[in-house]
Amino acid sequence: MKKILITGGAGFIGSNLTEYFLGKGYHVTVLDNFATGYRHNIEQHFNNPDFQLIEGDIRNMDDCRKAVDGVDYVLHQAALGSVPRSIKDPQTSNEVNVSGFLNMLVATRDANIKRFIYAASSSTYGDSESLPKIEDKIGRPLSPYAITKYVNELYADVFSRTYGMECIGLRYFNVFGRRQNPNGAYAAVIPKFVIQLMNHESPVINGTGENSRDFTYVDNVIQMNELAMLTENPEAVNTVYNTAVGDRTTLNQLVGYLKELLAEYDPAISEVDIIHGPNRAGDIPHSLASVEKARKALGYEPAYAIREGLAEAVKWYWNNLK
Repeated sequence: MKKILITGGAGFIGSNLTEYFLGKGYHVTVLDNFATGYRHNIEQHFNNPDFQLIEGDIRNMDDCRKAVDGVDYVLHQAALGSVPRSIKDPQTSNEVNVSGFLNMLVATRDANIKRFIYAASSSTYGDSESLPKIEDKIGRPLSPYAITKYVNELYADVFSRTYGMECIGLRYFNVFGRRQNPNGAYAAVIPKFVIQLMNHESPVINGTGENSRDFTYVDNVIQMNELAMLTENPEAVNTVYNTAVGDRTTLNQLVGYLKELLAEYDPAISEVDIIHGPNRAGDIPHSLASVEKARKALGYEPAYAIREGLAEAVKWYWNNLK
């Protein structure tokens, strides 16, 4: 039985990876300090003999070394996300996303673990205006968060070349889906809009609403992690991949889709008004990924387009949070 460590395994993406790989027969260890993750995301696994929870912090080297013991693969998801959070508190973002990341690399190296797969970010493209985004063409970072995620890629590259590690970065593009937290100051746009619409409250769109994103359903992200973990193609390791759909949706289109899908459960939602506010600092106007590199090297084919993913997410929120 192969053993996987998922850092941040009680968070949104991490808990979905945990559920998936336990279902596939792996032994899964989760390392989480519950800063942004939740026990209720993983409590259904507490009696599973193939599941282990280590409550600890990637900023603590002893916790990292304990977590990697006996592990075959590391899926590093732990991080402090959110551009606005990093602008408000750049030091803590750096401590977690850079120092914590380095701790995990060192612990993985010292434990002779086969492969280190980590959550990178589309924010790395920064002020690059080229579309679609291609992995080897990036701009200057526009936020402290973006800097930390780019530094992760640089460290992973150095560790792969210096120590012979196998490192694969997955540049996530606006991931959404079940268990994504709709509350708090740094809630992602889709769950936040869903809950507001369910409560007949008007969502606030930053700017004109014509900014666009490559919104990516969480099951596509799970697929990419599995492909990166299991690939036997030597040319496919020690690099980064866009993890996205390869399509873009404006915020105005997004709200239209959400109102349409939610109106199937509550017709009154179709009449909820939309409010437009100021643009948000650190945001890029448009984001669209090329997934050709992942398609060719890993055999990636996104299973969910935007509307299909939104339908699944809306169903989950309505059944679990209404």
